[in-house]
Amino acid sequence: MIQKTLKIEHADYLFTLDRDRRIIQNGSLLVEGQRIRRIGPAAELQDVAADRVIDARGKVVTPGFVNAHDHLYPQIMRGMMLDEIGPTYVEDFCSVRDAISEEEEYLGVLSCLTEHLKYGTTTILNPGDSPRLDPAFQAYEETGARVIMGRNVTDVPNKVQTRTVPTPQALAELEQVIRRYNGRCSDRVTAWVMLAYATTACSEELAVASKRLADTHGVGMTFHQSARQVHVDESLRLHGMRPVEYLEKLGVVGPNVLLGHALRVSDREIEIMARTQTRAVACPGTSLRCGYGTTAIGKLPEMLAQGVVVGLGTDSSDFGVAETMRQMYLAATLYKDAREDTRLVPAEKALEMATIDGARVLGLEKDIGSLEPGKKADIVLFDARRPEWRPILNPVNNLVYNADGRSVETVIVDGSIRIEGGRPTFIDETALSDRVQAAADALVARAGFNVPSRWPIVR
Repeated sequence: MIQKTLKIEHADYLFTLDRDRRIIQNGSLLVEGQRIRRIGPAAELQDVAADRVIDARGKVVTPGFVNAHDHLYPQIMRGMMLDEIGPTYVEDFCSVRDAISEEEEYLGVLSCLTEHLKYGTTTILNPGDSPRLDPAFQAYEETGARVIMGRNVTDVPNKVQTRTVPTPQALAELEQVIRRYNGRCSDRVTAWVMLAYATTACSEELAVASKRLADTHGVGMTFHQSARQVHVDESLRLHGMRPVEYLEKLGVVGPNVLLGHALRVSDREIEIMARTQTRAVACPGTSLRCGYGTTAIGKLPEMLAQGVVVGLGTDSSDFGVAETMRQMYLAATLYKDAREDTRLVPAEKALEMATIDGARVLGLEKDIGSLEPGKKADIVLFDARRPEWRPILNPVNNLVYNADGRSVETVIVDGSIRIEGGRPTFIDETALSDRVQAAADALVARAGFNVPSRWPIVR
């Protein structure tokens, strides 16, 4: 079967993120079907014909960004909480979450994925707390985004009100998700083993068996870990050791294990993560919004120095825009200021965390994260004639420190154009916005939740 071809030519700068980290000035690439076939200086591809050609003069081309931890459906509840997230936050959030309808969940996921794509993120890990999987999957299909999905379930009562069932049933449900969804949408959708927590609110039996399940099916496993001090204290109380130490004791470590947040880790825990090749995802925007302490006690520079592979995540749209580029900027700047050392987390490393390292934490580095022949065609084109891009003297600095998602012009996933001219190709964005607003208003009213505001809203 003959596959359609797409050529992107004469890009001002083309970031490959290949092994040599080449940035090709006046670069071109050829896409055939879902994959990149050729890439190089424009002169080398000058005579290559294609079904469609995109003139990339004045553009910067990068791999699609990878967001390794973002709860998608809560976008329908964006802005519910004031700055001071109080002791009833979980209860308040869950009271609205429990009232959400299938349509509202679908719209929340659809809107969040649309936002991600508009701002250049092509791959997103949704960490498993969607109340229903089918409405979310419908949004995965329609947007064309690359998504890792799963279901949160546990066998121990918990404060975050994760669904609690007997251990055998929990394992059966986790496996059912893998069997039903893994590899759908021409492998754009991957199903993982997902727990809310593994060191607390989870039995030892479930944690160990869940890791075995992930190994058996050749998929990843992820859960929240050590975002707040309470998680560390609870592990010390229950197990007499810190969380990552306990995970190593159980054997719930390794290159297919991804720790969400991993903020409050000790030097000993970092050594364990490095030795076992356990991955982590940093969510600096959430830490700033929720006061988790990333600038005070975070050890991202130490993790990177020890060789721990770390990706980036936005965590939830309630805590900020669904834009991986913002997390990339924060990763590159926060520790410079906190420790008064501008050598920490260079712009190049932050860009790697948002692309090729993000792909590595998801086990997808053979397919995405860089622009190379044979890899999936997940590509972003930026309008580099916007004022924030000029002048371009060091394109890495421009991308990490100056640009943001507003300059994204075209986004391609699996060789299919999903954003063109800054607008989604798969939906009427204005109509979607109106539907989301109406659905959110109906949801909070039905849940009986009074959205707080310090300033009077006059109607």
